[in-house]
Amino acid sequence: MTDPIADMLARVKNATTARHTRVDVPASRLKVEIARILESEGYITGFKVVEEPPAKGQKPQKYLRILLKYGPRGERVISGLQRVSRPGRRVYFGRDNVPSVLAGLGTSILTTSRGVMTGREAVKAGVGGEVLCNVW
Repeated sequence: MTDPIADMLARVKNATTARHTRVDVPASRLKVEIARILESEGYITGFKVVEEPPAKGQKPQKYLRILLKYGPRGERVISGLQRVSRPGRRVYFGRDNVPSVLAGLGTSILTTSRGVMTGREAVKAGVGGEVLCNVW
Protein backbone atom coordinates (compact mmCIF):
# COMPACT_ATOMS: atom_id res chain seq x y z
CA MET A 1 0.00 0.00 0.00
CA THR A 2 1.56 3.28 -1.06
CA ASP A 3 -0.80 5.70 0.71
CA PRO A 4 -2.18 4.45 4.05
CA ILE A 5 -3.84 7.80 4.87
CA ALA A 6 -5.86 7.70 1.64
CA ASP A 7 -6.84 4.12 2.50
CA MET A 8 -8.09 5.26 5.93
CA LEU A 9 -10.09 8.12 4.43
CA ALA A 10 -11.60 5.85 1.76
CA ARG A 11 -12.65 3.31 4.41
CA VAL A 12 -14.31 6.01 6.52
CA LYS A 13 -16.05 7.52 3.49
CA ASN A 14 -17.31 4.13 2.30
CA ALA A 15 -18.49 3.17 5.80
CA THR A 16 -20.46 6.40 6.23
CA THR A 17 -22.04 5.95 2.80
CA ALA A 18 -23.08 2.41 3.78
CA ARG A 19 -24.35 3.69 7.17
CA HIS A 20 -22.07 1.47 9.24
CA THR A 21 -21.67 2.22 12.94
CA ARG A 22 -17.91 1.61 13.02
CA VAL A 23 -14.95 0.95 10.76
CA ASP A 24 -11.58 -0.70 11.45
CA VAL A 25 -8.35 0.49 9.83
CA PRO A 26 -4.76 -0.62 10.45
CA ALA A 27 -3.35 1.62 13.19
CA SER A 28 -0.44 4.05 13.08
CA ARG A 29 0.43 7.12 15.16
CA LEU A 30 -0.52 9.50 12.34
CA LYS A 31 -3.91 7.82 11.86
CA VAL A 32 -4.58 8.03 15.61
CA GLU A 33 -3.83 11.77 15.50
CA ILE A 34 -6.17 12.24 12.53
CA ALA A 35 -8.90 10.34 14.40
CA ARG A 36 -8.28 12.52 17.48
CA ILE A 37 -8.87 15.63 15.39
CA LEU A 38 -11.98 14.15 13.77
CA GLU A 39 -13.36 13.42 17.24
CA SER A 40 -12.52 16.85 18.64
CA GLU A 41 -14.15 18.55 15.62
CA GLY A 42 -17.31 16.45 16.07
CA TYR A 43 -17.10 14.34 12.90
CA ILE A 44 -16.92 10.97 14.71
CA THR A 45 -18.22 9.66 18.03
CA GLY A 46 -14.93 8.19 19.18
CA PHE A 47 -12.05 5.85 18.44
CA LYS A 48 -9.83 3.32 20.15
CA VAL A 49 -6.84 1.18 19.29
CA VAL A 50 -7.74 -2.51 19.32
CA GLU A 51 -5.16 -5.27 19.31
CA GLU A 52 -6.05 -8.43 17.41
CA PRO A 53 -4.69 -11.70 18.82
CA PRO A 54 -1.67 -12.82 16.80
CA ALA A 55 -1.82 -15.67 14.33
CA LYS A 56 0.57 -18.50 14.96
CA GLY A 57 4.14 -17.23 14.59
CA GLN A 58 3.19 -13.61 13.87
CA LYS A 59 3.10 -10.36 15.81
CA PRO A 60 -0.23 -8.97 17.05
CA GLN A 61 -1.90 -6.55 14.64
CA LYS A 62 -3.24 -3.23 15.95
CA TYR A 63 -6.37 -1.70 14.46
CA LEU A 64 -7.91 1.71 14.89
CA ARG A 65 -11.65 1.30 15.51
CA ILE A 66 -13.49 4.46 14.50
CA LEU A 67 -17.06 4.93 15.75
CA LEU A 68 -19.00 6.88 13.14
CA LYS A 69 -21.50 9.62 13.91
CA TYR A 70 -24.86 10.34 12.31
CA GLY A 71 -27.51 13.00 12.82
CA PRO A 72 -30.85 12.51 14.60
CA ARG A 73 -32.58 11.40 11.38
CA GLY A 74 -29.67 9.27 10.17
CA GLU A 75 -27.99 11.93 8.03
CA ARG A 76 -24.23 11.69 7.66
CA VAL A 77 -22.04 14.05 9.66
CA ILE A 78 -19.11 13.48 7.28
CA SER A 79 -20.40 14.38 3.84
CA GLY A 80 -17.00 14.56 2.18
CA LEU A 81 -13.36 13.61 2.65
CA GLN A 82 -10.61 14.71 0.30
CA ARG A 83 -6.95 13.70 0.36
CA VAL A 84 -4.91 16.78 -0.54
CA SER A 85 -1.24 15.91 -0.16
CA ARG A 86 -0.26 12.49 -1.42
CA PRO A 87 3.03 10.62 -1.91
CA GLY A 88 3.31 11.67 -5.57
CA ARG A 89 2.52 15.34 -4.93
CA ARG A 90 3.09 16.92 -1.55
CA VAL A 91 1.14 20.10 -0.83
CA TYR A 92 2.54 22.59 1.69
CA PHE A 93 1.21 25.93 2.85
CA GLY A 94 2.97 28.64 4.80
CA ARG A 95 1.52 30.15 7.93
CA ASP A 96 -0.11 32.99 5.97
CA ASN A 97 -1.66 30.78 3.28
CA VAL A 98 -3.39 27.99 5.22
CA PRO A 99 -6.61 27.32 3.27
CA SER A 100 -10.13 27.27 4.66
CA VAL A 101 -12.51 24.49 3.63
CA LEU A 102 -15.96 25.50 2.35
CA ALA A 103 -15.49 29.03 3.70
CA GLY A 104 -14.91 27.75 7.23
CA LEU A 105 -17.65 25.10 7.31
CA GLY A 106 -15.17 22.26 6.83
CA THR A 107 -11.84 21.37 8.43
CA SER A 108 -8.38 20.94 6.96
CA ILE A 109 -5.94 18.66 8.78
CA LEU A 110 -2.27 19.62 8.64
CA THR A 111 0.92 18.06 9.86
CA THR A 112 3.22 20.77 11.17
CA SER A 113 6.45 21.04 13.11
CA ARG A 114 4.27 21.21 16.24
CA GLY A 115 2.30 18.05 15.43
CA VAL A 116 -0.95 17.26 13.64
CA MET A 117 -3.55 20.02 13.92
CA THR A 118 -6.46 21.66 12.15
CA GLY A 119 -6.03 24.59 9.81
CA ARG A 120 -7.58 26.97 12.34
CA GLU A 121 -5.18 25.81 15.07
CA ALA A 122 -2.24 26.24 12.67
CA VAL A 123 -3.26 29.82 11.90
CA LYS A 124 -3.56 30.58 15.63
CA ALA A 125 -0.16 28.99 16.30
CA GLY A 126 1.40 30.83 13.37
CA VAL A 127 2.73 27.70 11.65
CA GLY A 128 2.27 26.15 8.23
CA GLY A 129 2.76 22.62 7.05
CA GLU A 130 1.62 19.79 4.83
CA VAL A 131 -2.13 19.59 4.27
CA LEU A 132 -3.11 15.94 4.73
CA CYS A 133 -6.84 16.14 4.00
CA ASN A 134 -10.01 18.19 4.03
CA VAL A 135 -13.21 17.11 5.82
CA TRP A 136 -16.68 18.58 5.46
